[in-house]
Amino acid sequence: MSEKENFLTIKENGSHEIIIKKSKFIASLARTRTVDEANEFIQKISKQHHDATHNTYAYTIGLNDDQVKASDNGEPSGTAGIPELKALQLMNLKNVTVVVTRYFGGIKLGAGGLIRAYSNSVTQGVEHIGVVKRVLQQELIFSVPYNRFDEIDHFIKQNKVFVSDTQYGVNVTIKVFLDEDDLNDFKDKIINLLSGQVEFSKGEKRYNEIPIEDNNFHEH
Repeated sequence: MSEKENFLTIKENGSHEIIIKKSKFIASLARTRTVDEANEFIQKISKQHHDATHNTYAYTIGLNDDQVKASDNGEPSGTAGIPELKALQLMNLKNVTVVVTRYFGGIKLGAGGLIRAYSNSVTQGVEHIGVVKRVLQQELIFSVPYNRFDEIDHFIKQNKVFVSDTQYGVNVTIKVFLDEDDLNDFKDKIINLLSGQVEFSKGEKRYNEIPIEDNNFHEH
């Protein structure tokens, strides 16, 4: 499956605040699929924090970072927007806009301090909100006898396979979603466990959002 179809993004829209040397930095993050959506979000947050010292921002739109933009909004050139954009890109996030609002606390941070503050504000904001992997997956449907269900259920949980539905009839019908690449391997293992006594059918294809638990986004 091409990487284009699978990508990381934030779990939901949200914000997170950190204080550095009495300055308040608020990272507001949103999922945005177009430049218009990004601009709308930037305007909304800038309006919300119209009394702030700075409302800096960065966005990356498209699965190959097709459209990116960064703004320092009056901070020294290169100390805010670009570090924010780099933070998003280091975490491999797609279709995300961040506005980092600063309320100046009276202590100057210097260029290096500002770069770290704006970058950390984004990283900590993302970790606070959470990250999901949007994956195009295929639904697979199969039935197992009741006396084999616990064994199959254990195998599914152990392999962290996403179960969309379990129906209890004459047998137990299980519906799971898998990456296209993992279908055959999963089928083979189930066939082995059930000594061949199983038939599969395919359901729908859809994007599922799988939470990334470890904050180690570079590995995904």
